[in-house]
Amino acid sequence: MAAHDAWALVCRLFAGGTPVLRATLSPREISLLPALGKAVKPTVVDQSFVLCPHCEQHRVQVWGDGRGGRMCRCPDCGPVAVDANDGAALALDEDWLRQKLRLALGIESRDGIDDLGGGVWRLGDARRSPIVLARDLTRVLYEPALLNRVRVAGSDLRVITPRPSITRGSPFGAGVEWLALEERFTFYGGGITLFGTPSPSVTPVVADPAVPVNGPFSADFKWATLPDVQATPIQFTDGQSKVFKALWSFKGAEVDGARIMSSADLESDKPIDLFKIKAKDKGSPLHEARLAAYGALVVTQQRAGLYAMPCAATGKEVAMT
Repeated sequence: MAAHDAWALVCRLFAGGTPVLRATLSPREISLLPALGKAVKPTVVDQSFVLCPHCEQHRVQVWGDGRGGRMCRCPDCGPVAVDANDGAALALDEDWLRQKLRLALGIESRDGIDDLGGGVWRLGDARRSPIVLARDLTRVLYEPALLNRVRVAGSDLRVITPRPSITRGSPFGAGVEWLALEERFTFYGGGITLFGTPSPSVTPVVADPAVPVNGPFSADFKWATLPDVQATPIQFTDGQSKVFKALWSFKGAEVDGARIMSSADLESDKPIDLFKIKAKDKGSPLHEARLAAYGALVVTQQRAGLYAMPCAATGKEVAMT
């Protein structure tokens, strides 16, 4: 029970994120301090205000008594002498907490801890699964970009936070497992241990090769998402993807066709050659979608022999007309 109560105090200190006056701790919490060891440490706080040493109900201002001592005036108790211990404060050693959590999760030491700002840290990867520690669950829920910064294709993600006062079920969707700090971890043998194993209900995130990364294109330019051409992503041949990749590299500038094909390491004279529909493929929705995608994305000046891809200048999909 002592270990459970001590761990609850650690979780409360982490959630608060600020030092606490020793006087604000309950007698039970004070008795637990020796069991916390290096998890907490004395710290210095602004002592111009303290909790009234007599009633411990009001935060009051402190001033000198003119005789080398200090006094405060409590609205209930009146003038009260203030001792040095009345301003004593404690703080959680959060570096200790993060390092012990890494050990409990089996994170390899060569992975560093990344401070993502605002009380959120990436602790590292455990079996290729990124681990995020946050002081507040709502911060992560309302800023999904934080998780997107640490996601690894094909792996699930684990998020550790203190449990808020109201929680219904799992706050995240598939591919993200939430570990409540108070419930899934505790003190053990001078460190921290994890209860149980990752939930089997968590569905790993499967990498989608068609996801747009470069404007409407996938990372390898073999797919393009153009809803006005086709409801589903359009898949290109290796040669076609090389043409688009070459055009993308020129960032929307008008470029001679021969230069584009040389950059793509293709022998054809013009980019359109790779998209022309052969007689045997007439009427094929796939081939027609590829040609339509080329027409929507590439601007051609035939007489000058110049080609440009406007969406490469902005990194966004071009407007369809």
